[in-house]
Amino acid sequence: MAFENLGEKLQNVFKKLRGKGKLSEGDVKEAMREVRLALLEADVNFRVVKEFVTTVSEKAVGHSVLESLQPGQQVIKLVHEELIALLGGAQSQLTFASKPPTVLLMCGLQGAGKTTASGKLAGQMRKQGKRPLLIACDIYRPAAIKQLQVFVQPHGIPVFEMGTNENPVNIAKKGLEHAAANGNDVVIIDTAGRLQIDEALMEELVQIRAIAKPQEILLVVDAMTGQAAVDVAKTFDERLGLDGIIVSKLDSDTRGGAVLSVKKVTGKPVKFVSMGEKFEDIEPFHPDRMASRILGMGDVLSLIDKAQQAFDEKQAAEMEKKIRDNTMNLEDFLSQMQQIKKMGPIKDLLGMIPGMNQANLADATVDEKAMVHMEAIIQSMTPAERQNPAILNGSRKRRIAAGSGRTIQEVNRLLKQFEEMRKMMKGFGGMMGKKGKKGLLGKLGGFPFQ
Repeated sequence: MAFENLGEKLQNVFKKLRGKGKLSEGDVKEAMREVRLALLEADVNFRVVKEFVTTVSEKAVGHSVLESLQPGQQVIKLVHEELIALLGGAQSQLTFASKPPTVLLMCGLQGAGKTTASGKLAGQMRKQGKRPLLIACDIYRPAAIKQLQVFVQPHGIPVFEMGTNENPVNIAKKGLEHAAANGNDVVIIDTAGRLQIDEALMEELVQIRAIAKPQEILLVVDAMTGQAAVDVAKTFDERLGLDGIIVSKLDSDTRGGAVLSVKKVTGKPVKFVSMGEKFEDIEPFHPDRMASRILGMGDVLSLIDKAQQAFDEKQAAEMEKKIRDNTMNLEDFLSQMQQIKKMGPIKDLLGMIPGMNQANLADATVDEKAMVHMEAIIQSMTPAERQNPAILNGSRKRRIAAGSGRTIQEVNRLLKQFEEMRKMMKGFGGMMGKKGKKGLLGKLGGFPFQ
C-alpha cells in the first residue's frame, strides 16, 4: 500500500509528541529530524523535504504552539496542513471545452501505465454521463492497440484505430472527425511512449497537439520511479505544457515520493491516482484526503464515495429496511459481499477508517479468499435455504459442504457469523441515518470485516 512505511514512521513520531505534556524547541527539532528522514526514505525530492521541514519547524516553535495546552496536537495539525499544501491544496478537476468534444491528450514514458490509465479515465467520463471515444495512436508498442480494445470493450467504450501503418498524427485527425460525426463529447488520445525521453517522441506529440488542440494534456507517471517521475514531468511540461498528472501504480509502491514532490517541483497538479489493474481502479486526487491517510487519520469521505459507487441506491434502501427489521437473510448477505468486493481490497477499505491506519493493519491478516469461500458456500444452498437458514440440518450442511468444496466446520462457522452479524445489526440499526439518509453503516450493509 502506498505510503505505508512513511505513514507508520510519521505516526510513531507523533506518538512521542503526544506523550509529552510540554514541548521544548529541542523536542520539535528532534521530531522534525525524524520527519525529514521519513520523507527522504519515501523518495520525496530533497529540496521539497528541506522546505517542508523548515516551514513546519518555524511555525512549531512559536509561542502559540509550545505554550498551548496540547502542543503535540498542534504540531501534528501543522504537519497535516503543510502536507495538504505540499500535495496541491485543493482538488484540481478536469476542465471541459465549452464546445464539444473535450479532447484529452495522454502522454508518458513506455511502461508508465498510460494505456490502462486512458481506459480508466474513459470509464470515469462514462460515469459522468459523457460519451467518450478513445483514439489509439500508439502504433509502435506491440499489441498496444489490442490492449486498449480488450481493456475497454467489456464496458462498451469505443476505440478508434487505423492499424499500425498509419501516421499517428493522421490517426488523431481522423479520430476527431469520427468523434464529431458520432456525437462523442469526450475524446481521449492514447499516444505512444518511449523507454526514455527522445526528440522523436516529443516532436510527434507536438504535432498531435497542434492537430487535436487538446483541452488538457495529462502526463501519466509511474509512482515506482520515485524522483525520476518528477524529472520526466518537468521535461514534458517544458515541451508540451502539461495541465495535470495522473500517478499510476500507487498501490504497488510503499514510497510514493512522486506524489509528494510533483506539484511543488513542477507546479502541475495531480488530478488522478491509479491504484490497481481493474477498470474502476482510478480515483480523483484529493490532497486533504491523501494527507489524512498518510497521517493515519483515515479517509471516510473516500470510503463513502466507494460505497456510493458500488451500492445501488434502491438496494441500499431495501437493505437498510431489512437491517432495521432484522429480516436480513443469506441471499442478502451474499449480495452485500458481492457489492463490497467492488469497492476494492478489504485491507485498503479498513485503512480508510480513522484509527485503522496502516501501522495498525501492518500485522493484520485479511484473508481475501475467505470471502470467496463464503460465497461458494451460500451459492451451494437452495433458494429456500438462503431465505431461511433455520432449516439447515446435518444432511443439508453435508450437501452444501460437498457442493462448495468446503468443510462442514466452515459451513457452521459461516452460519454462526451470520447470526452474530444479525444480532449486531439489530442493535446498531438506530445508528443509521435518519429520514431516509443512509449512514456509512447502512452503505456497507454491516459486513463483518475480520
